[in-house]
Amino acid sequence: MTKRRASTSPKSQTISLRTLGEYLNLSPATISLVLNNAAGVRSIPQETRERVREAARLFNYRPSFFARSLRKGQTFSVGVLVPDLCDGYATQVLEGMEDVLIEEGYFYFIASHRRRQDLLEEYPNLLLSRSVEGFIAIDTMLQHELPVPVVAVAGHRTIRGVTNVVLDQKRAAELILKHLHKLGHRRIAFMRGGSYSSDADDRWECLMQTAQELQLPLRPEWQVRPELKVIRPELGYMPTIELLSRKANQRTGTDASAENHFTALVCYNDIAAIGAIRAIRERGLRVPEDISVVGFDDIQAAAFQNPSLTTIRQPLRSMGETAARIVLKRIRAHAENQADEPEEETVPVLPELVIRESTAPPGVAAK
Repeated sequence: MTKRRASTSPKSQTISLRTLGEYLNLSPATISLVLNNAAGVRSIPQETRERVREAARLFNYRPSFFARSLRKGQTFSVGVLVPDLCDGYATQVLEGMEDVLIEEGYFYFIASHRRRQDLLEEYPNLLLSRSVEGFIAIDTMLQHELPVPVVAVAGHRTIRGVTNVVLDQKRAAELILKHLHKLGHRRIAFMRGGSYSSDADDRWECLMQTAQELQLPLRPEWQVRPELKVIRPELGYMPTIELLSRKANQRTGTDASAENHFTALVCYNDIAAIGAIRAIRERGLRVPEDISVVGFDDIQAAAFQNPSLTTIRQPLRSMGETAARIVLKRIRAHAENQADEPEEETVPVLPELVIRESTAPPGVAAK
């Protein structure tokens, strides 16, 4: 099939679908399907799709967003709620989400609420006023239902119209504590997540339940909860200083037995673990020889710490992809006047233990 060349330079004229059709010897309808990534595009041969996109680049042609929106009665936009754009957890989820939304021709607005209650109420309304068709909430404590489809990554609340994509926290707790138990650790300290984090309560309950099943001692002096709401290493630095101060006080008190000294620390997330390692080193102790440290999430920096961090890997990018596909599926069902109720309230995700350098059997100095 031969192409009929336009009579003038491609970028010297106003380009329409008809012009592209004449150039490619294809119908405007076929070209529209390809450039709008419409539902029937997969029926068009891949070679033809590539020809259409190449010609669109050559002619600098872009489909009219407004025409598409008016024709379909949609805005092709999604609102995204995150606590902090600097958070490594959120960043990896966003990468997966973006891949899907870009591929499907959707635009997205990102709002960072900093875990402020007023912004958690205000931002969804502001995004709805911009006609977003759905929401993806990442580690965000939603308060109530919204009038559009919602998918929550690390969501644990049962809210009408919200699909939760969540890690299997019980399995994660078993992986962490069985790993430490196998190494020989019985005296384990725990750093709980702050009340602002959507995963905090579920993760803590699963850790405590698993510790009891393994008959590990759960001492109040070995438990600490960060007060800060920052996503920086300070999150784990100050609580670890507090734990080590308690440990030092015990050594100088009436009960200075080694049995009162923890040999491992389970942190709420990787950022907290990085801060914890700094605090331990400042006290002249070694990781993992004196205290083993475990993180959670497997953010990109975890493998490059010194020592590299043993942690639970959440498939964060995959979770973002899953969230985006679910919300788009629900948006399309709504646009076609189909029932828009989540097929499942919860979509579980399996964790993986990544063993690196920050855990080892209890050292001589810790006994």
